Amino acid sequence: MRRVSPVTTFGRALRDQWYLDPDVTYLNHGTVGAPPRAVIAEQFRLMEEIERHPARFMLRELADTTGEATEPSRLRQAAAQVAPFVGVQPDDLLFVDNITTGANSVLRSFPFRTGDEIVVTSLGYGGITLAATYAARSNGCDLRTIDLPGPGAAPHEYVERIEAGLRPESRMIVVDHLAANSALVLPIREIAEVCHRNGTLVLADGAHVPGNIALDIESLGVDWYTGNLHKWAWTPRSSGVLWAAPEHRDVLHPAVISWGLDHGLTAEFDLLGTRDPTAHLTAPFAIELLHSYGEGAVMSYNHQLAWWSGQYLSDAWGTPFATPEEMIGAMVSVRLPERFGSSADDATRLRDELDRRNIEVPVTAHPDGLTVRVSAQVYCDRDDIEHLAETVTELG
Repeated sequence: MRRVSPVTTFGRALRDQWYLDPDVTYLNHGTVGAPPRAVIAEQFRLMEEIERHPARFMLRELADTTGEATEPSRLRQAAAQVAPFVGVQPDDLLFVDNITTGANSVLRSFPFRTGDEIVVTSLGYGGITLAATYAARSNGCDLRTIDLPGPGAAPHEYVERIEAGLRPESRMIVVDHLAANSALVLPIREIAEVCHRNGTLVLADGAHVPGNIALDIESLGVDWYTGNLHKWAWTPRSSGVLWAAPEHRDVLHPAVISWGLDHGLTAEFDLLGTRDPTAHLTAPFAIELLHSYGEGAVMSYNHQLAWWSGQYLSDAWGTPFATPEEMIGAMVSVRLPERFGSSADDATRLRDELDRRNIEVPVTAHPDGLTVRVSAQVYCDRDDIEHLAETVTELG
C-alpha cells in the first residue's frame, strides 16, 4: 500500500488532490462522494492486479465461500482494516454495495409476521422507505410513518416523538443516524433505548456517517447498522458496510443468494456472483489516507465549516437557522428566501440555474419553502460559501 504525506492545510489549496472540475463550486460531496486522486490510483492498481490473473484473484483469493480457508481472503483482510474505523469486530463486518443493499438485506430476510408494523420516519431517505414499503407489502405488515421535526428542534424532541409514536405491534423501525435531506445528526443511542423498551427493533441508516462523524457502531445499541464508505470515507463507489447484533445473525442473508449460503455470514456476503470488488478492497487505503490527513482534524474542519455556513447563509438570505450545533456533522441544511417558492418544480428550477452558474448544491422542496444542503469537505472553504450566498442573492 502506497504511503502518503501528511496534510496540514485544508481548503481550496487541496482541490488538485481531487478530480473535481476546478471551475465548479462543489458543495455536494455527500450525495455520492468524491474519492481523492490517490484513492482512484490505488483502485486502478488493484484492477491491474486482478487482470494479471483474473481467475486466481476472483475465484481463489477474493472470498471464502465455504468458511474453510486457512488464510484470510482478500475481502476479509480488507474487513479487518475497515472494522476499527466503524467500531465493530472484523468478523462481524459485512461489505455491501451501499446502504440500500444493506437495508434490503435486513428487511427482506427478517421473519416478520402478519400484523407486524414496520415504522419509518418523515426524515427517512426515500429509497429506504420504499424498501420498507416492499417488505411490509410482502409480509402482510403495516407500514407507518412517524412525523419528526425539521431542523431547529432539540435532540430530545426526536426521541420523544418516536417514543410517543410507537405501538405494541411496532416490530421494527428504520431510522436515520444522520438524515440525508435535513442533514441532522439524530440521537440514535437514545432512540434505540426507547424503541427497545417498547420491544421495537432498530435498523439504523448511517449512509452519511462513516468519515463524517466519529462512529462506534457496537456502542449505539441498535440491532442493525448500515452505512456507506464511498460518501465521507473517501472510498470509491460503491462500498458500504452492514453490521447485525449477534441475536439477529442467524436469520440475516444478503438480498442476492449465491455460493456462500449456509456457510456463515461473511461467506454469504463476500461473494454475490462476479462483480468488481475493487471499491471494497480500496477502502483500507482510503481510510489510511484519511488518517494521514488527521481524521479528527478533517472532521473538525468539515464540522466547523458546515456550522459557520449555516449561520452565514441564513444571515445573508434573511432566513431562520436554529439547528443545534450538536446535530450538525459535515453537512447543513439552510432555508432559502421565500421568493424562490416551495414546490419540487421550484427546487429543480433553482438547482438547474445554480448548475448553469457552476455551483453544485442540492435544493430540496418542503411545504414551507426550499432548502439547500451544503456539504463541507477539506477541499472547500469559506470562499465557496460566500460565492453561493452571493449567487443566490443575485438570482433573487
